[in-house]
Amino acid sequence: MLTRRGLAPNGPQLCEGVVTHVRLRPVEHRFAYPVAFCLLPLHRLADCQRTFFGINRWNLLSVFERDYGPRDGSPLVAWFAQLYREKMAEKMTGQAALGGDASFVSPFSEVWLQTFPRVLGYVFNPVSFWYGYRADGEIIAILAEVSNTFGEHHNYLLAHPDGSAIQDGEWFERDKVFHVSPFFPVRGHYRFRFHLNAGKPQARIDYGDAGGELLRTAISGNPAPLTGRRALLTFLRFPLLTLGVVARIHWQAALLYFGKRVPFFPKPAPPTEETTS
Repeated sequence: MLTRRGLAPNGPQLCEGVVTHVRLRPVEHRFAYPVAFCLLPLHRLADCQRTFFGINRWNLLSVFERDYGPRDGSPLVAWFAQLYREKMAEKMTGQAALGGDASFVSPFSEVWLQTFPRVLGYVFNPVSFWYGYRADGEIIAILAEVSNTFGEHHNYLLAHPDGSAIQDGEWFERDKVFHVSPFFPVRGHYRFRFHLNAGKPQARIDYGDAGGELLRTAISGNPAPLTGRRALLTFLRFPLLTLGVVARIHWQAALLYFGKRVPFFPKPAPPTEETTS
C-alpha cells in the first residue's frame, strides 16, 4: 500500500474500490460505482510490465506515458519536478517560469501515479493523482490532473509554499478554473483531501461556492500487488471499466438534464495556464 511514510516493498498496486458522487445543489443526486485503478511508481515505471499489464504497449490493461503530463511521451518524473520547481518559485518570489537548468536537482525521491489504466487500449481519466515523495518518505506535492470529455486537461498542484510535508487528511483549497460538468459554472472552489496511510487509499474532492457545498466526490480502493494474475482478474471483473466511465458520465448527465431539469452551462474557453497552484 501507499503510505505517508513511504512505500511498501511489494511495489506497484492494483486497487479495486468505488467512486462516489453526491450532488447537494440545486437538486440532490448521488451515485456510486465499482472501479479499479493503479498505483504505479513513475521513477521505475518500466519495471511495472506484467503478463497482462503493459507499459507503453498494448495489453489487456496498460498505461502509456503519453496520456499524462506533457502528453508527448517524455519522462514524467522530470516534468513533474520542473513544474513543482516553477510553481514554488512563483509562490515564494513571484517570478515567472524558471526554464531549464542542467544543475537542477529534483526534490522528489519517488513519484507515484494513481490512475485508471487503459482497457484494451482505451482510457478516459476524469482525474489522476501524482504523489511526490522526498527522501524522508514524506509527501510534499500532489498533482490532480483533471480531464473533461472535450479532450481538455488542467492540473491543480497541491503543496505548501515552504515545501513542508503534506499531512494525511489535510485539506487544500483551489479556485475552480476549468470546465468539467455542464451542470456547474466555472466558479467557486475545490477542496482536496487525501488519506493514504490507512491501508485503503482515498482521494476526496469537494466543490462549493459562496453558498456552501455543491458536490462531494471520492475514490477509494483496496490495494493488492500488481501481478499478471491480478491484472487478468481485474480485466475479467471490469472489462468495460474505461468505456463505462464515459457511458456513466453521459447517463448521469441525461438523468440530471431530462429527469431533474438541472440548468445547463455552456463550455467556456479553457484557462490559459495549464496548472493552478
